[in-house]
Amino acid sequence: MLTARLSRPLSQLPRKTLNFSDRENGTRGSLLFNSAPFVPAGHRTYAASVDPVGSKAVLITGCDSGFGFSLAKHLHSEGFLVFAGCLMKDKGSDGVKELDSMKSDRLRTVQLNVCKSEEVDKAAEVIRSSLEDPEKGLWGLVNNAGISTFGDVEFTSMETYKEVAEVNLWGTVRVTKAFLPLIRRAKGRVVNISSMMGRMANVARSPYCITKFGVEAFSDCLRYEMHPLGVKVSVVEPGNFIAATSLYGGTERIQAIANKMWEELPEVVRQDYGRKYFDEKVARMESYCTSGSTDTSPVIKAVTHALTAATPYTRYHPMDYYWWLRMQIMTHFPGAISDRIYIH
Repeated sequence: MLTARLSRPLSQLPRKTLNFSDRENGTRGSLLFNSAPFVPAGHRTYAASVDPVGSKAVLITGCDSGFGFSLAKHLHSEGFLVFAGCLMKDKGSDGVKELDSMKSDRLRTVQLNVCKSEEVDKAAEVIRSSLEDPEKGLWGLVNNAGISTFGDVEFTSMETYKEVAEVNLWGTVRVTKAFLPLIRRAKGRVVNISSMMGRMANVARSPYCITKFGVEAFSDCLRYEMHPLGVKVSVVEPGNFIAATSLYGGTERIQAIANKMWEELPEVVRQDYGRKYFDEKVARMESYCTSGSTDTSPVIKAVTHALTAATPYTRYHPMDYYWWLRMQIMTHFPGAISDRIYIH
């Protein structure tokens, strides 16, 4: 029966038309698909867990807010010993105060700026000395710390490109290298938070896309190298959760970034593009930032599975169907087709 079904020509398979709209450009169109059912990777059925969780320690970076803050509290509730790396611990941020207020021996905030080697090394020593048996290592590392910005290539300064890369890419590499000896001893897990923008590029997002594509490549190389050593490496690629994580700090912050960007543009760029074009791009970014999901649980669930499953997935895709389908088209279809649907 399977052979018969596979041998049927595509023209004879049941098909249906999928109507789509580009959420950013306001265009509409349709595609014809075979109607074989599919389940996006973000909606997989998760399998058995590693036991016992209670004996395992995890470091999460970027826990002042967003995914990291929520994940620290969730993994603590699951029984992990959680080291919550916080950029603003030394300044007493609200997130740090809330985590510290839990007063639990299994949730400890750690000062950690992923851009500073001295802080990373100090955190590694503090965590190593805090483990019950350092020779058994650290079970998990979640590289979550990240920043973002927006703007066309000609609107973005080299300083901005370097700043975003220093956190998102080199911060991930720096922290991973510092903690790999402990992870290897535990035959544990590395979970890198990338993005759907690490699989498909988009206009006005080049600083962010570059770094997330880099995280994807770094994670693949690390996975190949760690496999014979028993360490599993996973990538989580969230969709649009900006509304939930306040990655840009709201529309006022977006306007502040835009005003500074415009003021610093070379005169020739301002004249060639004009303020109307620039303001349209800013308005589109504001719309994107307020249209995303406010429920971070799919991301939290994906990271938890990567840390606890006996056989974690290589990649997790917590995103809604629009972005999942767009990612499949942009990564599998010829560029001429995906560009026509989503870009032009």
